[in-house]
Amino acid sequence: MASHTRSNSFPSRPHPIIEEANKQLCRLRSSAATSTSSSSISHKLSGLENLHDCVERLLQLPLNQQALAQEKHQKCTNELLDGSLRLLDVCSIAKEALQQTKECLQDLQSIIRRRGCESGVLTSVVRRYLASRKMVKKTIQKAMVNTRSSFSSLNKETESISIVNMLRNVEAITLTVFESLLSFISGPKASSSWSLVSKMMQSKRVACEEEAEINEFAEVDAALKSLKTAYSVQNQLNNLESCIQDQEEGLECLFRQLIKTRVSLLNILNH
Repeated sequence: MASHTRSNSFPSRPHPIIEEANKQLCRLRSSAATSTSSSSISHKLSGLENLHDCVERLLQLPLNQQALAQEKHQKCTNELLDGSLRLLDVCSIAKEALQQTKECLQDLQSIIRRRGCESGVLTSVVRRYLASRKMVKKTIQKAMVNTRSSFSSLNKETESISIVNMLRNVEAITLTVFESLLSFISGPKASSSWSLVSKMMQSKRVACEEEAEINEFAEVDAALKSLKTAYSVQNQLNNLESCIQDQEEGLECLFRQLIKTRVSLLNILNH
């Protein structure tokens, strides 16, 4: 009697970490089309931290390490390594912009507490704050112009192995969130240089809505330019301080995660 062997072949399911990473990607892509506010940006930074934690765990899987270490894939791995450095650079720019604004903000708050409504002293420190904000905006604008050509190349990459495609998608969504953050810190005008990144992620944000949006940075800038009394801006200053604190904490956690990813890629290439 002929024996019959039942086939037990089923479509292979993705690794649980890949499923988790894809869910995080979908959430971040969906949130990219929402309006930009300090709370939404903090939420996106938290989502990015979770996504990059998934990436780090994916890079510890032996099969992924072996694939990326293969000579035929080393070009892609080197490009991912370059991309990790670019992400760290943009993250550092955002951190420095927040730090510089916070220092000037604290100086302004200190003067108001100690000197109150002394118009001469207040006018001087307000001018310093607005001058610092102008420098921050120029730095952000320059960074956007200098990096957009490198980032736009992500959209032109050909299909590769799954881990490479995943990491490219992660880099792209990370850039989109950084775009939102830098535009929020600087103001709506700075976002125009990132149109290529926005298109790459198929963002559905409407330009006129973005221009009309108010944020804590813009509110303080406007309030100081039309300052009547020191006490009239205290609420805005306190709100901005809280906003900066939240974003600094989110960026610091994400920065550490980005370093882990870069170290993992370096280790894969060096073994």
